[in-house]
Amino acid sequence: MSSRLLMIEDDGRLAGMVGEYLSQSGYAFTHAADGLSGLALLQDMQDHKAADLVILDLMLPDIDGLEVCRRIRALPGDLAGTPILMLTAKGDPMDRIIGLELGADDYLPKPFEPRELLARIRAVLRRRGEGPAASAKVLRFGSLEIDRDARKVTVGGADCELTSYQFDLLVALAERAGRVLTRDQIMEAVRGRELEAFDRSIDVHMGRIRAAIELDAKAPKRILTVRGVGYVFARQQD
Repeated sequence: MSSRLLMIEDDGRLAGMVGEYLSQSGYAFTHAADGLSGLALLQDMQDHKAADLVILDLMLPDIDGLEVCRRIRALPGDLAGTPILMLTAKGDPMDRIIGLELGADDYLPKPFEPRELLARIRAVLRRRGEGPAASAKVLRFGSLEIDRDARKVTVGGADCELTSYQFDLLVALAERAGRVLTRDQIMEAVRGRELEAFDRSIDVHMGRIRAAIELDAKAPKRILTVRGVGYVFARQQD
């Protein structure tokens, strides 16, 4: 079955071109011209098949993309976990950082090449699939459990809220517990591409992951920062 994409974008010409390109690539494509109609459409689709991914423009005529992202993450059930690929203004890293903090899985600056958009979409959707069959289904570190198949993280039995991308970042670190990884190595492991210049997305996501899995995010015991290098996932935990 084709993956279903919902694009929330007020530029009808751009949406039309993107829709045609993605449809030719085998995706089911739906378009909403503003934030409120996009949110309504996403919820209406629940009775049939919820969108597998939302392509969300930051600048919209009613409510901006950041607010749309916030509202999607507050939706009930599985809808809250819908992956979000945010379209941002080129050269404005602060909007990207805020979007990631609100729960966006990835971002793409405008203008963009359709092929790069397609590659980003495929990467996000691939991350929602199952991990390698040879890997352990559940990774356990003390009270922390990472269930690959269910794509679920718990601490002491309590669910931790993570985006699809944050889940994969955590898995990438946990698979390499005890090994110090640079930001470039982490992004390469998850996205399959090199870290972009001045890209702070890894640090933003690490902060979100720590807030979800650490007892005290300001004094982390699971994901440690190695100054000037990157991060390491601690082998020994509570």
